[in-house]
Amino acid sequence: MRGPLPAVVALCLCACLWFGLDSAAQAAPSRVVSVNMCTDELLLLLARPDQIASVTHLARDRHEFPFWRTARRYPANNGSVVAVAGYRPDLILTMGGVAQDRERLADRIGAELIALPFPRTIADIENAVRTVAAALDREERGQRIIAAIRRFEADRPETMREVTFLSDSGYSLAEQSLGAQWLALAGARLPEGQGMRVAAETLLLDPPETVIRSDYHRGRTSRGQYWLGFRFIDNSPGTRIVDTDGRRWTCAGPSMLPEIRRLRAVLGR
Repeated sequence: MRGPLPAVVALCLCACLWFGLDSAAQAAPSRVVSVNMCTDELLLLLARPDQIASVTHLARDRHEFPFWRTARRYPANNGSVVAVAGYRPDLILTMGGVAQDRERLADRIGAELIALPFPRTIADIENAVRTVAAALDREERGQRIIAAIRRFEADRPETMREVTFLSDSGYSLAEQSLGAQWLALAGARLPEGQGMRVAAETLLLDPPETVIRSDYHRGRTSRGQYWLGFRFIDNSPGTRIVDTDGRRWTCAGPSMLPEIRRLRAVLGR
């Protein structure tokens, strides 16, 4: 009996070491940074507070980001991998294309880099939530957000109200855009063939019944806020103007859910 014991012990030690290494490899990241405002949103919605090491400076700006109060609890970065190296991150989140030097730098500081594609559909938003939730070991939290989106999709209004969406200088939403898809969940559709920008003359000659107007940077002085079209709709007695939180439309991510709920209630009246 004495002979086999060392071999059994060695086998057990190897198994323990293997499973220990595998468990460590699967451990949730503890120092996560975001270098893009749209991944700031996902990080703040999905992560445990103690997992967040830094968000972008834009996330802390009340004019730019709906969760700015929460974002101000964390250090700010300027959106570069170099700037976040000092936080010793184990995971870096960003969106859009990533240059090779960013990938090499992230690898050099020992961080995993996740670069999400820019979303074009609500399904893309769900995929982004799923990806980040898995990386953070917060799948249950991610599934709750996805389930909330799908509830909106399942009970979308049967009657669609035509609306004109307006932001600075008359910029609007393309008919097939992500923003238009969110509008549809609120029971609203854009005029056919409208395009990405509305001419002021169109609003003068054919005033819409309902305008959803973004309040993005409404409190700041800019040429876009003095666009003549706004004056036309303000003086149109037959036009109903509904304000919307323009900060949420920048990324058009999960933060849209409470705004779509509010727009449903307002447009349904």
